Amino acid sequence: MCVKRVYVPAFIFIKNHGRCCIIKELQINEEIREREVRLIDVDGDQLGIVSIKKALDVAYDRKLDLVNVAPNAKPPVCRIMDYGKYKYELAKKEKEARKNQKVINVKEIRLTPNIESHDLNVKARRANEFLKSGDKVKVSVRFRGREMGHTNIGRVVLDNFAELTKELGVIEKPAKMEGRNMTMFLAPKTE
Repeated sequence: MCVKRVYVPAFIFIKNHGRCCIIKELQINEEIREREVRLIDVDGDQLGIVSIKKALDVAYDRKLDLVNVAPNAKPPVCRIMDYGKYKYELAKKEKEARKNQKVINVKEIRLTPNIESHDLNVKARRANEFLKSGDKVKVSVRFRGREMGHTNIGRVVLDNFAELTKELGVIEKPAKMEGRNMTMFLAPKTE
């Protein structure tokens, strides 16, 4: 009985923000160029160190693929498995992991030290909308020219802003000077 050996590309592609990226490159079947390999059965039993020819014959007798799972080991570890099913299961796990993750965006709101109270209220309402939708908010006060000598005014503005958003958000990182900006991070309240 003659078994037809088929070349299967050994890349696993997973979509990442609209782009495909290679997760892992595995050598399978004839791509494995080692003389001897440590062979593991479908059930996980070790069959010992065998020649690559014998390992390929065992895999083809079972109508499965020989996959090099640990190429850096001495000797390399190869496993007999259904490679198509393995790729499918890996893609399914990746999709499930992506489904369970929550993406948290950081929205930025910029203020000036001499902002009027009405403008501050408008910006605070906008920040409350961001916090309600589950996003974090970075509030920054930019100092220009002589305003750098009065950074305490910026701190007061940020304190007032935090007071206006305290119903929906908590201060994750308090106000801190970073160059010409004083920044504060707000996170949504958890129930």
